[in-house]
Formats: sequence, structure tokens, C-alpha cells
Amino acid sequence: MPSRINPSILAADFANLERELGRISTADLVHVDIMDNHFVPNLTFGPPVVSRLAEVSPLPFDVHLMIENPERWAPGYAEAGAFSVTFHAEATTNPVGLARKLRSIGARAGIALKPGTAVEPYLELLPEFDQVLVMTVEPGFGGQSFMPSTMRKLRTLSETVRKTGLDVWLQVDGGITEETIVIAAEAGADTFVAGSSVFNAADPAAQIARLRAAADEHRHGH
Repeated sequence: MPSRINPSILAADFANLERELGRISTADLVHVDIMDNHFVPNLTFGPPVVSRLAEVSPLPFDVHLMIENPERWAPGYAEAGAFSVTFHAEATTNPVGLARKLRSIGARAGIALKPGTAVEPYLELLPEFDQVLVMTVEPGFGGQSFMPSTMRKLRTLSETVRKTGLDVWLQVDGGITEETIVIAAEAGADTFVAGSSVFNAADPAAQIARLRAAADEHRHGH
């Protein structure tokens, strides 16, 4: 499988979101960051905006919930047609129950780990998830610098997925550029969220192709 590039609309022009979605139609999925100003100190969009954008998007949605109480809100995004819904390990007491609920609605279930969160407690739960998101910045704001210290966690996940033969996507989000995507691909990531580096490019389609090629070249077993 070629590497997946999921541009984050956090970096898009909010006054022209439909047009911005059209500029990234060669990507794999649209990464939609939902923030509640509680779990992270920032506020973005909620279900009505996401439902409407999904109607005009050329690509399916990869929703990333940086919110408290995901048990209450996550199913609504799955029902709104999100292809994938990722919630934070730190925000839930019952990750497996929530993942099963999302899958029962028909969405892929993802779990996200902040840079300081250990991956070991979640390794035996991997069959319950379709995606693990390793945050490569502290969640909350776009445009931050990539944290190489998070790669150890990614390597652990990658080894576990390889050993068990599970079909779990390994996603990274934060500070992904043509340089850092190589580091993440070498550590085992196959799905990459890029915000500023795609939307700030003069030609987003060409930038998506460059990112995908750089990742493909450095992924193990590709």
C-alpha cells in the first residue's frame, strides 16, 4: 500500500473550506481536528460543520477528537459519515467499549496518544483498533515542531503490528514535512497528517505527491 497522506484542514482557509477541500483531492483522507477548549486549549468545529463539509468533500473524513468525554460525542461523528474516528486515550476510561461502538456504527476506530503517554498499556488492545495515532506534537495548535522523541513509541507499535499481523494503521500528526516524514516512515508510520506543509504550498497536489513519495521510499517492508 502506498503511504496515506491526510491533510489537516486546521491549516486551511476557513473562509473557503469547500474550495480548500478541492485543492487536496489527490490526498487519501481529510484530517479533521475537533477541539473543545477543555481537553486542549483551543476550539475548532463541531458536528454541524463537519456534516456539511462531508457533503462537499471529494474525500472521506479522518476525524481526530481532541475532546473530553468522547463517549458522548464520538458516535455522532461516526453517524455523520466519518470514515474514521480517533479519540484520545487520555480522555476515556473505556477505550475498548468506545472503539466497539464506533465500529458497530460503521466507522474505523482510532486511538490517539499524546507525546507523554506510554504505548505499552495499549499494545494488547490493538485488535480493538483500526488505527493508532502517535502525536508528534502536543495537541491543540497547528504549526508546531515535530518531536523526534515520539519515534520510540512508533517503533514499538510497528514491531507489535508486524509480529501479530494485525491490520492497524499507524498515523503520525504534528510537524510533518518532507524532512520529518522520512523519520516517521522509517519508524513505521504509514499514515501521515500534514497541515501547513500541504495547504501553504503553491501546488498542494504536487506537495502531496512529494510527501507520499518520500514516505514510500523510507517505509520498511513497503
